[in-house]
Amino acid sequence: MGRVAELADVSVRTLHHYDEIGLVPSSARTAAGYRAYSAGDVERLREVLAYRRLGFGLREIADLVDDPTTDAVAHLHRLRGLLREQRDRAAAMVTAIDGELEARAMGIRTTPEEQLKVFGAQLYETIGSAYPATRRTEPRIAEKIWEALGDARTVLNVGAGTGSYEPTDREVTAVEPSAVMRAQRPAGAAPCVAATAERLPFADRSFDAAMAVSTVHHWPDPVAGLREMKRVADRVVVFTYDAGSPGWLERFWLTRDYLPEFGDLLAGWPSLADMTRAIGGRAEPVLIPWDCADGFFEAHWRRPEAYLEEHVRRAVSVWTRVGPEAEERAVNGLREDLASGRWAERNRDLVALDTAELGLRLIVA
Repeated sequence: MGRVAELADVSVRTLHHYDEIGLVPSSARTAAGYRAYSAGDVERLREVLAYRRLGFGLREIADLVDDPTTDAVAHLHRLRGLLREQRDRAAAMVTAIDGELEARAMGIRTTPEEQLKVFGAQLYETIGSAYPATRRTEPRIAEKIWEALGDARTVLNVGAGTGSYEPTDREVTAVEPSAVMRAQRPAGAAPCVAATAERLPFADRSFDAAMAVSTVHHWPDPVAGLREMKRVADRVVVFTYDAGSPGWLERFWLTRDYLPEFGDLLAGWPSLADMTRAIGGRAEPVLIPWDCADGFFEAHWRRPEAYLEEHVRRAVSVWTRVGPEAEERAVNGLREDLASGRWAERNRDLVALDTAELGLRLIVA
């Protein structure tokens, strides 16, 4: 234990505490009775310490490292994104301070409004993390979701993330297992409960309606989660993806020509029929507008240059899940084809389209 504490630059007492509260339990003991750490224990300790040094509390960290949908690689990508955000925030503040110093050296005093604008909320809006910057409510899709909620007054939003698509004219309760996502919910957002879709902590028929938007693919057991939604609500509305129709991998040029690994991500994924049957519902296609405001995976189907931007990709779980090698190959291939005109030649029919049918579905029960 002493060696681990020395390498991690923490005290032995800290390791004892993490073990006692179950945050980083040691998996073995030496013959003399001392704690012994396996490679897996050390990997978990590294993640805990990284999140701790980013300012997360121990309870939030426990939620993060115990998230069943996140593996070690996903943790590294997430930590990298958080650290880059912290770096960018610090760099922006240094730039602001330099500007203030330069102004004062010339005898110019900035107004209180300018000072607050530079160091306050508007700064953080500019340098915020990728997800809230690119994953916003698309009004035309939101209209379909809210219409499907009917006259429901109480709504449960399952896998709520940062709160996109939550209706503002109804009483909403959110459920989100990720501490990172819960921390990014804006001020004034609906109250959020830390729970998973498969185990909703609510009694039967607690809500008029339950909704889930672009989240079912993250659930370990989608069918179980959908049945839970049906249990706690009279109406269920789910915005998801159909990976069962013939030729589904070919309908989007990005997966067809650059990222065939997308198909592997949905191996074992329940069919649209299975999902609709789980809640006794019906499914209808949702067309994606060419200027879609929500930066989900298919959103930039007519704006291919967007996929070259790292902050756009980081807000979509697909890129993390396929791994860095597949991502690099896909991005490089797309960049070359855009420069040569090959992409435009292959996809010339898209330019005339205002909307595209790329497999997104709204299930309503």
